[in-house]
Amino acid sequence: MSQWLDQVIERGQAIDDWLSPVRTQALESLRQSQWPNRRTEAWKYTSLTPVEKLELSPTTAADNAAVSDIDGLNSLNLVFVDGKLVTDIDNLPLPAGLHIHSLRAMPASLQETARELFGTIKPPRHLFGLVNDALAEDGLFIDIDAGAHIERPLRLVNFSSAGKESHHRVLVRLGTGSTATVIEHGQGHDSSMSTGFAEYELGEKAHLEHYRLAMHTHQAIHIGGCHFSLHQESRLNSTLIGFGSQLSRLDVDIIHSGEHAKAKFNAVYLLGESEHFDLHSTIEHAVPNGTTEENARGIIGDKAKAVFNGRIHIHRDAQKTLAELNNRNLLLSRRGQINTKPELEIYADDVQCAHGATVAEIEEEALYCLRSRGISRSQALVMLNFGFIQELVNQMPNQALAQWLQPQLRDRFVEMEVK
Repeated sequence: MSQWLDQVIERGQAIDDWLSPVRTQALESLRQSQWPNRRTEAWKYTSLTPVEKLELSPTTAADNAAVSDIDGLNSLNLVFVDGKLVTDIDNLPLPAGLHIHSLRAMPASLQETARELFGTIKPPRHLFGLVNDALAEDGLFIDIDAGAHIERPLRLVNFSSAGKESHHRVLVRLGTGSTATVIEHGQGHDSSMSTGFAEYELGEKAHLEHYRLAMHTHQAIHIGGCHFSLHQESRLNSTLIGFGSQLSRLDVDIIHSGEHAKAKFNAVYLLGESEHFDLHSTIEHAVPNGTTEENARGIIGDKAKAVFNGRIHIHRDAQKTLAELNNRNLLLSRRGQINTKPELEIYADDVQCAHGATVAEIEEEALYCLRSRGISRSQALVMLNFGFIQELVNQMPNQALAQWLQPQLRDRFVEMEVK
């Protein structure tokens, strides 16, 4: 066990609140857990050396922070600074059918309901998910009534500050036939460490449009996950945008718990020089007639290292399943590295499934063609790189958010240019 994990257990023991039963169980699991190393399959290509002896200050208070609006989005913004909620949710103009509660100030009447959801969708195998169970004192419980159609997107923003360690949690429950859009946006550049996990329960015929923007770069360490449970005829459309940093790791779990559920998951990850990004996804088809489409594309800069592990598990009773997984990667330098492992594990005999992965470099002919027309090398690389991921960006249902991302991605490409 690492020095840092010992401190996590000590700090978790000191927290006494309505989530203490959950924390106690998580702490017991952590005591029995082994610190991952290169022989641990889920961490084979991701070293946790930056975390082992980490010494950052846990957040005790947070300054307020302003979030710039996104043109045309009209979102309802909820802001965290170092894992602490700074938005006054009591004064938010919530539409009918939407209820938002802070985990730190959860009404006694709802504590049992939230506690029953907390940690039940996120699989217990995630070590840092258990860390988040033990240490996340703040976060949100978002409850949407059956039949409610929430038109304004919910934008959850967390800023990570230099020298701080933080942990926050999001619980979302969509009632039968409800619809909502949730945008998780994390950002940090300086030396910091954060965990952020979110659990989503989609009731029958519910529809969730989901985005995870993990824009942590440079020395920021971020480890988190998004975990979804889909009930009968529910719909999930999720898009993940991930930047590389000293250490970035995200786990995504999509569990088909009801028949005729449909999930679409698109992911884009962009790594600058010497950065690291690790994406693990698991799709569990536990019942018949489920549909999943997953596409992940990565661009890996000079001396950067990306990891992709995508697993689709078709259970014995999950007949008539349609599932497809594709991972495509572009190396900007031969000193960049991608470890990709798409997996299909099938126990049913009446399914249609496919998976594949590719790794390639920028075509010199295409680069020469653009440069011969007076376009600089840096501009040409931006154009070619953007073309590689544009298809997935165009598939984002929210065009206002897609338009806002365009300059963010272009700036990122400039940072990634191989000198």
